Amino acid sequence: MDQSRPQRAVAVTVLLLAALTAVLVPTVRNPGYFTDPASLTGWYAASWLLFGLAALSLRWVPLRHVPGLVLAGALAVAATGLAGPPLTSTDSFRYAWDGRVQNAGISPYDHAPADPALRGLRDDWLFPHTPASCRGRDRVVVEPGVCTRINRPTVHTIYPPVAEGYFAVVDQVSPAGVRHKALQIGGALAALGVTGALLAIRRRIGADARTVAYWAWCPAVAVEAVNNAHVDVLAVLLSVAALGVVTGRRVLGGTLFGLAIATKLLPAVLLPGALAGVRRWRDAAAVLVPAAAVVGLSYLPYVWASSSSVFGYLGGYAQEEGYDDPGAGHRYALLRLVLPDSWSVPAVAVGMLAVVAYVWLRGDPERPWSAALLVTGTAFLLTTPGYSWYALLLIALVALDGRAEWLGVALAGAAAYLGWRFLGGATVQWAYGLAGAAVLAGWAVRRRAGARNGEGIRPGPLGERQPMWKESP
Repeated sequence: MDQSRPQRAVAVTVLLLAALTAVLVPTVRNPGYFTDPASLTGWYAASWLLFGLAALSLRWVPLRHVPGLVLAGALAVAATGLAGPPLTSTDSFRYAWDGRVQNAGISPYDHAPADPALRGLRDDWLFPHTPASCRGRDRVVVEPGVCTRINRPTVHTIYPPVAEGYFAVVDQVSPAGVRHKALQIGGALAALGVTGALLAIRRRIGADARTVAYWAWCPAVAVEAVNNAHVDVLAVLLSVAALGVVTGRRVLGGTLFGLAIATKLLPAVLLPGALAGVRRWRDAAAVLVPAAAVVGLSYLPYVWASSSSVFGYLGGYAQEEGYDDPGAGHRYALLRLVLPDSWSVPAVAVGMLAVVAYVWLRGDPERPWSAALLVTGTAFLLTTPGYSWYALLLIALVALDGRAEWLGVALAGAAAYLGWRFLGGATVQWAYGLAGAAVLAGWAVRRRAGARNGEGIRPGPLGERQPMWKESP
């Protein structure tokens, strides 16, 4: 065997990682979200292409070098997210405000940012008051001569209590004048924590560590977890930790699931995966009861301290995003291609119930992330969310499980978020349609490979031979 081939594989992977980081820096600094979305989309597409090539080249790197390369790439990719202020989302400005309000002894659920009662907490960063600083398209006027960077400044916060606690801690430990950088650093540390947790889990189950690169090197991590500092990354960290321990320590796993759900409600979709193959009710209760208890207990201090609802704008947000109105926006885009709008919500309910029943009946309890990936990915394809940061959870599941074809669903969310501005509403259908086709193609390839070998084979990209989880897609 040519001994130089492994060295060449390492060198090629390092060069591709260097190219990826070189492209990500101008991507996160590109000011074209409003003015030139085509340019920004082009940069983002280039970064995804380089990411795919780097992950592919890792297949030929010797196993002994993989953890070090994955970690080095994770550090480089996370660092690129710190290269500029939040570019495609203003959510972190609400985080900063909620943290400041709490550290002033006020419940974040009691006042909207525009409430005059909180004027004393305003500063020039979150509430600019000069004509020049208020001209940006992401500025909202709250009163004559004063605008804000915070989106939806007239409604109460939507974030659950663990997220609110995180915002308060970041605000408390941040030096004066640090502005957005503190939350970005918090996102970078959480993203690196996810990488470490994924490596630990893959090592514990004796699986190839190469799949961890799907998270560690993914451009969405640099853009959404770090640059835009979405709190979703903290929920992902807690979710990965929960999936890693739930098979052997159900109560601890349920507790971690509860913390994840109380950070961002989306991780609730992982619970069917955690119960895959579980037959005894007491085993299910050992997960569900602690999860529910943690969510309830985490809300209690805010319930006692608040005079308004601790659910804030949650109901209004669901209406705004079209979850209760199938004819609104781009929600349920694939289903609406083949069904009347009014059938979309019932079809989602039936589809999700079918997938949950499937993973419960045929899922592998030793690999809960496999079932969680199927349930979560199906939910994305059925509801077609337009916010790319929601997919951070899906990317982590792909890194745990290894079925890289599901990354197309995450990429579809980014295309929907950026591309519709210049490609039009059909972008959502095309993006999620192609992603769904990729998932089906991956399932067909794996099933055919399993038939040739007389058994199911999973997961595919690295030549890793393991019993397949019931031939699931």
